[in-house]
Order: sequence, then C-alpha cells, then structure tokens
Amino acid sequence: MAEASGEQFEALVRIMGRLRADNGCPWDREQTRETLKPFLIEEAYEVVEAIDEGDPKHLMEELGDLLFQVVFHAQIAAERREFTIGQVLAATADKMMRRHPHVFGDGTASTTHEVLEQWEELKREERNTAAAIPASALDGVPRELPGLLRAQRLQDKASRTGFDWPEISGVMAKVEEELGELKEAIGSAVPEAVEEELGDVLFSLVNLARFLSLSAEEALRKSITRFSTRFQYIEEALQRDGRRLRETSLEEMERLWQQAKSHERSSGI
Repeated sequence: MAEASGEQFEALVRIMGRLRADNGCPWDREQTRETLKPFLIEEAYEVVEAIDEGDPKHLMEELGDLLFQVVFHAQIAAERREFTIGQVLAATADKMMRRHPHVFGDGTASTTHEVLEQWEELKREERNTAAAIPASALDGVPRELPGLLRAQRLQDKASRTGFDWPEISGVMAKVEEELGELKEAIGSAVPEAVEEELGDVLFSLVNLARFLSLSAEEALRKSITRFSTRFQYIEEALQRDGRRLRETSLEEMERLWQQAKSHERSSGI
C-alpha cells in the first residue's frame, strides 16, 4: 500500500510539472505564490466543511485538493531552484521524528500535556539555535489565522508556561469583569473605548472556551450554522404564506425562530 501511494504521489507531482510546463495550462502557468494564497485558505476550509459533513468521500476529495495546493507551491519553489517537494517531505519527516523523542528516541512523555510541553520546548530550542534573539513562547501562531482561533492558540501557548488561571472561577470572574468594563465604555459613547473593551470580552470568552477544552472558533462556526438554518426556516415559512420579512413583525419572527429550534430538536439536528 505504501509503495502504491508513493507511485500515485509521484504521478501527481508529474502532473503538476506538466501543467506548469511551456506547453501546459495557461492558468496554472500564470499562478504565483501570492495568487495562490486565497485558494490555499479556501481549500483548507473546504476540508473542515467536509469533516463537519461526515462524508468520507467528500473529505477524500477535499484533502486531495488541499494536497494539490502543497504540490503547486513546491513546484513553484522548484522552478525558482529554492527547494523541491522531496525536500519538503524529508524536512517534515525529520521534524516529526525530532519532535517525538518519546516515540523515536529515548525521551519520555506519558500524557498529552507532557507531549505538548516537550513539543514547545523543542520548537523554542530550534528557534534559539537559528536566531540570535531568544524566541518567545508565543511564536509560531500565524497572524493570518481567524481572530478567535489565533487568540486561543496564543492563550494555549501562554498557559504552557504556567501563565493561567488555577480554576475556572477565575476565568468566569474575568469574563464578568470585562463585561462590566464594556458596559461602562458603551455609556461613555467613545467608539475607541467600546472597541477595546469588546475585544477584551471576546478574548476572555475565548479563554473560557480554552479552559473548558472547547474550540471557540468551532463553537462560533456551529452557532453561525444554527443561525443560518433558523433564519432560512423563517424565510421559507413566510414565503409559503406569501409574505416577506420586512412585512412581518418581530414577534412573529420570534415565534417562527422558536419553531425552528423545536424542529431542530425533533429532527436531531
């Protein structure tokens, strides 16, 4: 199976080379790292969507599309004589073995917490070796990540240094404190202050999600899906009656909203 997978991977790399060749595909030949960035992000999110749907076939297709983006970027690098896809694979394999000394070496780590602590320590050592300036414990979180996800990754990294609440009561108290400060800011009618305090509320809620071992980004995504489903239920119900949203009272929309929630529960959605 491993040999067959290798041959198929090599075939994909050859296809990519053919697409970028002088007599290949005009569109593929025009692409650059910069033009491919939105496609790379889009394909990653489509993988996430396929996971949510629970459809293995769809997931397989989307993983293939994401893999193709990796091969595409490696092909561009090879054309610029920077690195090849083979070097990408070798570097990744080496990194995974180096970062798992408890599996491939004489290291020890019997819990997930110990594994993560060891992983971060090894990353810091690698960065400190490569740079004159000591690495921060917060390094390694891309600035381009969605806000909630980036906040949680930063908080998670900080917590591994011991910078964390000992109990959830402290996290809850911080949420309430930030909500109080947001109310005061709203009362002041200073837009900059409101924005700052709103950000602090969101950041503290993300920290609460982290403390509960939940993903704030995933929780919000699911909430957005529920909102969309319920709102569309209202639209369809009104459409069946020949009515429009703007002609419907808020009380009637609330009744339909609650009806949509009941429908979700009865359908097991």
